[in-house]
Amino acid sequence: MTGTVPAPAATPVTEAPSGAAPTSLAPTPRGLWRRGRWYLAFLAALLLGAVIVAALGRDHDYPPLDPRSYDRDGAHAVVALLERQGLTTEFTTDPGGGPGGADTLVLPEPDLLGPDQLRALAAARHRRLVLIAPGPDALSALAPGIRMSDEDGGLPYASPRNTEPGCPLPEAVRAGSAHLGGMLYTSGSRGQGCYPRGHGYPLVGATTAGGDVIVLGSGSFLQNEQLAKDGNASLALGLLGAQPRLTWQLPDYSAPLAGGTRQKTFDDLIPKGWHWASYQLAVAAVLAALWRGRRLGPVVSEDLPVVVRAAETTEGRARLYRRANARGHAAQALRRAAAHRLAPALGVPLRAGAPDPDALCAAVADRLPGRPAGDVRALLYGPPPTDDAALLRLADDLDTLERQVRNP
Repeated sequence: MTGTVPAPAATPVTEAPSGAAPTSLAPTPRGLWRRGRWYLAFLAALLLGAVIVAALGRDHDYPPLDPRSYDRDGAHAVVALLERQGLTTEFTTDPGGGPGGADTLVLPEPDLLGPDQLRALAAARHRRLVLIAPGPDALSALAPGIRMSDEDGGLPYASPRNTEPGCPLPEAVRAGSAHLGGMLYTSGSRGQGCYPRGHGYPLVGATTAGGDVIVLGSGSFLQNEQLAKDGNASLALGLLGAQPRLTWQLPDYSAPLAGGTRQKTFDDLIPKGWHWASYQLAVAAVLAALWRGRRLGPVVSEDLPVVVRAAETTEGRARLYRRANARGHAAQALRRAAAHRLAPALGVPLRAGAPDPDALCAAVADRLPGRPAGDVRALLYGPPPTDDAALLRLADDLDTLERQVRNP
C-alpha cells in the first residue's frame, strides 16, 4: 500500500465528557474470576472424580482368593456358606493359626512362609491343613510323601476344567464333577489323588501324624464366580467344613520371600506395560514435533484482503488513547511523528531511528529566526499535556510548526 499516512496532528480528538471517570486497564478480581472460572471448574471436577474413584476402589484392593473380597476372584461366598452352616470362621496373619492351632487352616500362599514358619506350622498339629498351590519346600515340611508331578516326569500344570473325581475321597465323591486344575501333584503311598489329569492330580489328600492335609493345585473353584458351577460348592464345603472351626490365613505380601535378599529396584516396581506406554509416548512426541515443525516453503507476500484508510486507523488509535486517558502516550506519538517529518526537511540525520533533539531544535531555530530554540524544544520534547484541551493545542502547534518549516 503506497501513500503517506496523514499526520496524527490532523486526527480529531474529542474531549471526554465532563465528570467521566478514567478507565483502568488493570485486571480486576471480577475479570479474573470470569476468565478463570472454567479452569477452576475443570480442576474441581477432576479432583472430585479422583476422590470418587479412590473411594470406590477401597473395597476392591484385595488379592485373588481373599475371603473378604466380593469380587469375582474373591472367596467371600464360600465363607458365607460355611458360616450359614454353623461353622466358626476367622482370619489371621499368623501362619501358625493362633495359639493351639485351628481345626481347619487354609493357606492360600504357603510358598511365602520361611523355613522357621513352616516348621512351627507343622508342629501346631491342625486337624486339617488345606494348602493351595504349594511348592516343594512347603510340601516337604507340611505334606511329606506328596511331590510335584514334574519331578516324576509328568505335566507340572493343567488348565482348570470340569473333571470327574476318579477317587474314593468322600468329599470328592459327594461333589462329583468339579472345576479343578492348576499345579499337579503325585499322591505317594499314603495319599489319594483326585480329578486325574494325565499322571498328576490337582487335588491330593493325605493323612499325617498331625492330621489331614489337602493339597490343591488351584483355588479357582473356591472363587465367587466359580462356586455355583457343577460340584464346586459341595467340594468346597466338604473340604473346608469338615471341622467346626475354620481359620483362613491372610498372606503378608509385604514380607520378603524366603531366601530372597535382593533389594527391589525402581524398575521392579513399574509394571511392564508402562515401559511400552513410555515408548509409545516418545514416538508420539517425535511425530508431533515433526508435524508441527514442517516447512511448507518460503514465506509468500500477500495483499491485504481489505484496504483500510489511514485516517480510520488514526482515528481508531485516537479513540483508544482517549478511552485509556493516555494523553502522555498520544502527545508522545504526535511529537515523534512531527520530529520524523521535520528532520528530512531540515537535513537532520536520524540516529537509532530518531533525530538528535539538539540538532533538530537548532535547525528549526535557524529556519525560523523569530522562534527561539527553547520554545521549539518545549514544543517537541516538553512535558505531557494535563488535559484534553492542552492536547488539542499541542496538536495544533505541531501542525503550525510543520507548515512554517516547510513554507518559511
